Amino acid sequence: MSQATAEMKSLYAFVERNFNLVKRYLGWEIVFMVYNIVNALTIGFIGVTQGKETVLYLVVGAMIWGFLSILFHEVSESVSWERWEGTIEYTFMAPVHRFTHLAGMCLYAIIYGIIRTIVLLGAVVIFFSLSLENANFLAALVILVVSSFSFIGLGLIAAVLPLMSPEKGSQATHIFQALLLLISGVYYETSILPSWIRPLSVVSPATYTLRSMRAALLEGRPLAEMLGTLLFLLATGFLLIPLGVFIFHQAEIYAKKSGKLKRSG
Repeated sequence: MSQATAEMKSLYAFVERNFNLVKRYLGWEIVFMVYNIVNALTIGFIGVTQGKETVLYLVVGAMIWGFLSILFHEVSESVSWERWEGTIEYTFMAPVHRFTHLAGMCLYAIIYGIIRTIVLLGAVVIFFSLSLENANFLAALVILVVSSFSFIGLGLIAAVLPLMSPEKGSQATHIFQALLLLISGVYYETSILPSWIRPLSVVSPATYTLRSMRAALLEGRPLAEMLGTLLFLLATGFLLIPLGVFIFHQAEIYAKKSGKLKRSG
């Protein structure tokens, strides 16, 4: 068996293992799914009195943020899950390239995020009787995939926090996620943010993802008109993923040397 084939099988094994964890904690997955659906519907109902366009604006924001936050959460919490399952020592000492391990986690997060987003979209369309006949679904799908890379890179960087601090690292990742929610214009235009924090929205990949997704779903704009945004998201992803892998590798070395690589904090 070639090295490449062995690494591909290992990558698939990490994806399969995570879906097996979903089956094991299916009850909790259903709880989180219901919560996300109810949260999106609640936000949508806020805009009912202001017209259909406002409802669509809010619902699309909730739906896309749900997808991006799943990506970020699943990748950034991968270390915490290993500790919870008691497998962190076995995983990090296994003869598997770290890039293969992280790539498997990221691939799982993308597939899982798309599945949950489709379910959420179906629920939203049913409750609000929304018509998306003018939506450009192909453009929306491409934007989702391309924007995934940026959030995977951010998730890899955030995953360092639980590795460095078993006690408080996991909580810190939620602060990181909350900051992205604040500055990215999920439920409002970034122009209303205070002037001192507004520049942060310019560097957030979620800002561009939300704008382009709304353009594709609400206006039916083609990909050709959003080429600049796609190139920015792609470049951001290609910058953040190698950076995230490098930072994660350095943190792993430190954790092994300092004894932080253990099953419990």
